[in-house]
Amino acid sequence: VVSYLELSKQKYTGCNPSGLTLTRDKALTNKILSYHRINVPRFAVFPPNHKVRRPRRLTFPLFVKSVRDDGSVGISQASIVKDDEKLAERVDFIHRQTGSPAIAEQFIEGREIYVAMMGNERLITYPPWELLMKDLPEGSQNIATDKAKWDPAYQKRVGLVTRVARLTPELERSFERLSKRIYRTLHLSGYARLDYRLTEDGRIFLLEANPNAQIARDEDFADSAAHAGVKYETVLQKI
Repeated sequence: VVSYLELSKQKYTGCNPSGLTLTRDKALTNKILSYHRINVPRFAVFPPNHKVRRPRRLTFPLFVKSVRDDGSVGISQASIVKDDEKLAERVDFIHRQTGSPAIAEQFIEGREIYVAMMGNERLITYPPWELLMKDLPEGSQNIATDKAKWDPAYQKRVGLVTRVARLTPELERSFERLSKRIYRTLHLSGYARLDYRLTEDGRIFLLEANPNAQIARDEDFADSAAHAGVKYETVLQKI
């Protein structure tokens, strides 16, 4: 649709066709960023109707998801696997659930940080935002599962909150610089949200780039902008 709008010289909001194409394929995103020496998890892609063979360089635990679906489709605590049997089971689940290839990434322990940004030539980044679940059952990981995103009862049960990330000024600057670099490397435009993991030793890994991210009132993007003093109506008008 966006390519058609480009061809017909029709104005539109959001990301251009090139950025949407590159980021729709999570494996392609990772390959491009790896080439530019930007930290992403090690990964392998498993197409449907193929035997699951894990490359030796890919060590457990692994995080299994669809290579192209978004909105946390098919993601749960069971997405984190610790042996080859569970890997094969989860890959098969993704194939059946989403009809798409599965990607297995090295699971990165750390804090879940989101950076909302917008712009074409001149880029604006809003304060890094953090996802926390304070009452998770023992053994569960702080990950944005399908239930964590869309089930209010589950959110209440696990004590889910999102808030401005408490970071050192140096780390804040690192997130800002890295986000602008990734945004340009992936040919993004309009607006986007970048999802990261911040490890205990201060390394930043990009998990996903989300062009045309969720911009509903009281969601992460709008809340981050509000923390920077930008009203919701102003955010929409800027877009």
